[in-house]
Amino acid sequence: MSKLNLHSSPQLFIIYCTLAGFIAAWGISGLLVTIDLISNTPTGSFFGLIGVSLGYYDPVMASLIGFGLHVLTGTIAGNIFGQVSLFWKRISPYNSRHGLKMGMIVGVVLWAVLFVPVATFAIQPMIDMFNNSLSPNQYVYSLASSFDGLYYIVIIGSLAFHLIYGALLGYMSGRMADLRAFTFPNTV
Repeated sequence: MSKLNLHSSPQLFIIYCTLAGFIAAWGISGLLVTIDLISNTPTGSFFGLIGVSLGYYDPVMASLIGFGLHVLTGTIAGNIFGQVSLFWKRISPYNSRHGLKMGMIVGVVLWAVLFVPVATFAIQPMIDMFNNSLSPNQYVYSLASSFDGLYYIVIIGSLAFHLIYGALLGYMSGRMADLRAFTFPNTV
């Protein structure tokens, strides 16, 4: 199998990685329901916690905002992965096997650079604040009390989720590049 010539179609390569990031973010979002099961909260509570941390206290709106931002972040991460891959060929997902390995590295980097700081410096202080003082409504109090004491479980568990996200991202972008998905054969 030949490698995708990144110089002949860099835009298409970035589209592969962006689409893979979008699909992987949707996939991992489905798996995040397990966090709701562990914390004994209704489905969507993990995303609701993201929305609440941004000031959305309505249960539906908070969950939708959290879910949307989660998928958007995964899509943007895939796009950045594609752009960086154009300049740093060693991480380029030129086939599914190499993409799987490089994607898992991307997952760990996302976990360390984005998730851990946000969870540590934004989400956890917000949970503590709503547990120790007045909450805007019962929904926020319920979320904060449900996730209270689960910080280390969420941090460690999220590493596994980010590895899965990265594996999906790398495998799919590598597979699309390998197959030259969404291209039309050249006609003479």
